[in-house]
Amino acid sequence: MYPQHAQQGATASSKSPVEDMGPRIPIYSQEFAADPHGYYRRMRSEYGALVPVEIWPGIPATLVVKYATAVRILNDSTHFPADPSAWQRSVPADIPIMPMIEYRPNAIRTSGPVHTRYRKALSDALAGIDLNSVRSMVESTAIPVVNTFCADGRADVLSQYALPLVFSVFCQSLGCPPDIGQRVAAASAAMFDGVDTETVNASMGAALLDLTALKRAQPGDDVTTRLVQHPAGLSDEEMVHQLVLLFAAGVEPPLNLIANTLLLMMTDSRFTSAVQGIPLPTSTAIGERLATDPPMANYCITYPRQPTLIENVWLPADQPVIISMAACNTDPELNPGESLGNAWNLAFSSGDHACPVHAQSYGRLLAQEVIDQLLDFLPEIRLAVAADDLVWRPGPFHRALTELPVVFPPTRPFPAV
Repeated sequence: MYPQHAQQGATASSKSPVEDMGPRIPIYSQEFAADPHGYYRRMRSEYGALVPVEIWPGIPATLVVKYATAVRILNDSTHFPADPSAWQRSVPADIPIMPMIEYRPNAIRTSGPVHTRYRKALSDALAGIDLNSVRSMVESTAIPVVNTFCADGRADVLSQYALPLVFSVFCQSLGCPPDIGQRVAAASAAMFDGVDTETVNASMGAALLDLTALKRAQPGDDVTTRLVQHPAGLSDEEMVHQLVLLFAAGVEPPLNLIANTLLLMMTDSRFTSAVQGIPLPTSTAIGERLATDPPMANYCITYPRQPTLIENVWLPADQPVIISMAACNTDPELNPGESLGNAWNLAFSSGDHACPVHAQSYGRLLAQEVIDQLLDFLPEIRLAVAADDLVWRPGPFHRALTELPVVFPPTRPFPAV
């Protein structure tokens, strides 16, 4: 292990605190959301690998925009743990982004043996998902969803198609009944949109406690049942926080991956034209979006426990260090063929806190099936506005459209399978 993360050849004069590198860049603004890659280019040019940013007004953090540095940090949980407890005591408890980053007793916000216990339970529960059944769920659920708008000739496929379909399939996988699911959906949307912490946590916690109680009393073949029955012996409180993580990761990111991929496929001739051969498949578009515009663009947050020197920059103790997966994946110094083989893409993170492999498979398959079903039903679908007129939701973490309006020839409702 390298001492203090110091670079070879670094001199005392070349080392500086991150806060002295220049003005902090707000990554929560509408301006950043409208052109994040323009900001990433500026960051690389003016700051280098580590960038002083604000994730909310008055809330400082460091954004990592160099691929090699990100991999190094993500694979060193000893110096860069994921537990935000100490940092959390230093900031206002009611900042709207707190539900996305606060301490929770679950697999994403803990370190060491506690994290190992939670991650094992989560991975084992997810491993029981039958991907073939996911395909069947998407197909049977997509038809009634498409039938709600197919005769109109236009729709916002983000809110009218992708959201209800992704949420329904995910709830089926978790064994979550529709009434509890609707309560969770409202709280999840509020979490990503920065509604006050107390309201989000109360609404989410109550719904997921009810789901936990239901599955303890009426077990089934689903993720929640496998969690409550896991040898880790999760308490009700621990169950709630594992489920918070599952819903946060299992709905909003796939939803935005689907919308962002559809946007690419409707505006890039490689996916719309067969002039030079067969159009590229959906799986290729998904892979490209994960590399260039992943739905969680800036996340994988860690909190060094002591001042830490990396890339000749001193990072302060107990202040968020955020990986920009979007910036790192598009780092001009990166050569994927020479880095991590097929695992080079940081959209699912790396190291101890990387997205479990079964969740990655689920997310990719879900996105592909949801998109392919829509294109099978409405093959002449196209964007209803110029791509430059689309609006991206502001926020420090996600890459998400406000809506994705499309038009298509009106068609009669499709028969149920």
